[in-house]
Amino acid sequence: MLTVYSEDCRAHHGRAELNEGQLVPCFENPSRTDMVLERLRAVDLGEIIAPRDFGEAPIRAVHDDGFVDFLKTCWADWTAAGRDWDAIPFTFGKRGMRNDRVPTDIDGRISYYGMDAGTPITAGTWTAATAAANCALTATEQVAGGLRGAFAACRPPGHHAAADYYGGYCFLNNAAIAAQAARANGAQRVSLLDIDYHHGNGTQTIFYDRADVQFLSLHADPTVEYPYFLGHADETGTGEGEGFNHNFPLPWGTDWTAYEAALSEALRRIRGYRPDVLVVSLGLDTFEQDPISKFKLASDRYPVVGEMLGKLKIPTVFVLEGGYAVEALGVNAVGVLQGFEGA
Repeated sequence: MLTVYSEDCRAHHGRAELNEGQLVPCFENPSRTDMVLERLRAVDLGEIIAPRDFGEAPIRAVHDDGFVDFLKTCWADWTAAGRDWDAIPFTFGKRGMRNDRVPTDIDGRISYYGMDAGTPITAGTWTAATAAANCALTATEQVAGGLRGAFAACRPPGHHAAADYYGGYCFLNNAAIAAQAARANGAQRVSLLDIDYHHGNGTQTIFYDRADVQFLSLHADPTVEYPYFLGHADETGTGEGEGFNHNFPLPWGTDWTAYEAALSEALRRIRGYRPDVLVVSLGLDTFEQDPISKFKLASDRYPVVGEMLGKLKIPTVFVLEGGYAVEALGVNAVGVLQGFEGA
């Protein structure tokens, strides 16, 4: 299994996030990929390469130009206003407010493009986010070139980022950028399977009206869990995308038996779609000891997940998403990859 990683992914390191009404150290931090890389090397899973720079075109193929320009300049504008601390929004547009014009003030722009107060923008955010996108693009390119599978060991994660907003620790949607690149590389159909504990709201909105990218997500029920406002089973797509969006909301406390049943159904739908490429948003926060999640998967189940994915026999791009039980993250992520390789 080829892995793609960039040291630039370490550049984003928030000081604090707002969680349950308190400012706490960021759960999403550089130690996450450190643990994954340590485990990859310990088991000698395969070569680890640096990504190549694809420029901004593949990013702008997925994300709104104004949003990309905002992310590029946010920190400079924030510090020009006299701040040297993390940039976090303090107001959000709500029902009945105007959203047809972007504020000129930096606080207004952060509030316009930001989804939550748990995703600080820092001096290194743009560097890390573009490095993560390049990791996903390089892995996709390698699979298009004939590899059975490749792993983008990137951070920050991406699946909560939509075409024109960020949040949930995510700035650029790495998996969506990978799926769009796969289409550009000649794939007629792409399946994007999100197995993060939280719903991939950003990915869903990006492909919601399209039939060429099938989106499937297993996640905690949004009536009780972040991101709350998307991820219900009745969200099935619109227009040409009707019937190509599949959500599997699961209750708090979901164990392997229930999770395996939902995953098996998702894989059945992938087989029916017959994609040329599979992109997996590889979230590991379904782990029973994850500090901000409430599923009950043990470490020995992740190789089984990988084996189930491998049996699809579809060229596969794995893109790292969430997972915040840092000490176990490497074991669980590599477990999925080993299961896939051994299928």
